[in-house]
Amino acid sequence: MSEKFKAILFDLDGTLRVNLPPDGETFAECAKGMGVEPSHEDRIRAERWEHFYFANSPQIKDDAKKFDGDDKGFWVNFTQRRLVALGVHRNRAVELARNISDCMEANYKPENALSGGIHDLLKSLKDNGYVLGVVSNRGEPFHDELESLGLKPYFDFTLAGGEVDSYKPDPGIFEHALKLAGTSAHETIYIGDNYFADVVGSLRAGLTPVLYDPSLLFPEAECAVIRSFEELHELLIA
Repeated sequence: MSEKFKAILFDLDGTLRVNLPPDGETFAECAKGMGVEPSHEDRIRAERWEHFYFANSPQIKDDAKKFDGDDKGFWVNFTQRRLVALGVHRNRAVELARNISDCMEANYKPENALSGGIHDLLKSLKDNGYVLGVVSNRGEPFHDELESLGLKPYFDFTLAGGEVDSYKPDPGIFEHALKLAGTSAHETIYIGDNYFADVVGSLRAGLTPVLYDPSLLFPEAECAVIRSFEELHELLIA
């Protein structure tokens, strides 16, 4: 697989960098304390919805405009949407959203961590001559965070959506990334955890996607799927 590719680009949040514990665990505890105990199937459905929502969806665009400057209102509204995705009746979701949002704010204090095996993988890819980049839907550059995570030396460039006013799954952000990489789409792999942003977007731009999906939320993905970066190492280097 590796012979025809010259560049490997990564998503940042949820791929290289993760929150520990995942926010779903704290959310489930907050919801349980208020009488909401979704099934495993409900939680999977809601997690898939969250991936769609945060993939620059029409809903998040509308919410960002509606709650511009009102972070609390945004997250209460998001909590309401999340409860509906879990199968809670809309009226009940409206009643619970503020209290659950308050519970999350008080109790969710995640650690900023790296996905397992990242350093070994990136060193190996760098040693094998790949151009490496990070492409994120963040609004601002994130060089300082990469440096604090110890990842900056591995990468040839980074690109935030806000720098070019283009966000995944818009193919435009990938086209900007290809210019920075100096490679064509068919020579470039894109690795991310969000099916709707990362797989759909990179396919639209002609790149080869790899979905990082530790929980197998998207078994139907029309691309290579890995559950750990050891698997990616085997896929690319072996």
